[in-house]
Amino acid sequence: MAVLLNRESRVVIQGFGAAGQREAHTSRAYGTQVVAGVTPGRGGQEIDGFPIRNTVRQAVDEFGANVSLIFVPAPFAADAIVEAADAGVPVAICITEGIPPLDMVKVKAYLRASGTILIGPNCPGVISPSERARAGIMPPDVYLEGSVGVISRSGTLVYETVDQLTRLGVGQSGSVGVGGDPIIGTSQREALALFEADDETAAVVLIGEIGGTAEQEAADYIRQMSKPVVAFIAGATAPTGRRMGHAGAIIAGKAGTAQAKQTALMNAGATVVQSPSLIGETMQRVLKERGLT
Repeated sequence: MAVLLNRESRVVIQGFGAAGQREAHTSRAYGTQVVAGVTPGRGGQEIDGFPIRNTVRQAVDEFGANVSLIFVPAPFAADAIVEAADAGVPVAICITEGIPPLDMVKVKAYLRASGTILIGPNCPGVISPSERARAGIMPPDVYLEGSVGVISRSGTLVYETVDQLTRLGVGQSGSVGVGGDPIIGTSQREALALFEADDETAAVVLIGEIGGTAEQEAADYIRQMSKPVVAFIAGATAPTGRRMGHAGAIIAGKAGTAQAKQTALMNAGATVVQSPSLIGETMQRVLKERGLT
């Protein structure tokens, strides 16, 4: 079992420009089935062995695509997500940054009536190392097959955390970058539930940020989890009211502070670290203490 992606996943890339082509090659080299690209007006062409179609529906009907990886520019990305949902794609992963919040409000409402799970936007994507399945922009060479799931709003911190774990010999069952925007498809709580249900996952790293209450909602779920969670909150030194990197990382009220999130997570039973440099060694220790290595 794997979270969201497995060796049977068939990925279509919406927005087959330079970034889409680069990641198509990287994913294919990793072992992922990238079956087509979608660029309206270029259907029928082939680019480096990847067939191009005008619509996602065509990619689904012809190639059995069941995962969409979206690189469409921000003004058109919401329509691309809706197109994937209308085509019946079970998982859509949107890398695009800067989608207008009002567009995402409409997308969230639309997806409630569909069967599509949205990851992102403004995210690094999803990877399942044991399945050699990758749909995103993460460097696959830092991943090691194992039993730790990684969830993060930050792409950079995903890579840093996974590198730490791998250097310590602690492999990963997968990672899900939920995205750093204020309005995203899948919350940290929902991502935790995916790893809790995954037989290959023994423990989870949760990387949050200042702003909003997503980590408090995740903490509520951690209370009922059977698997240990190691958590880190980025932005502890950020001045109140100042945006720090991600559009969602802005403190508005006491609930959005790092301290409030850390307290909620600790009260829920998570092991909270104060520095990102401690994530790997802390998880290694937790796994040993729980007899999970």
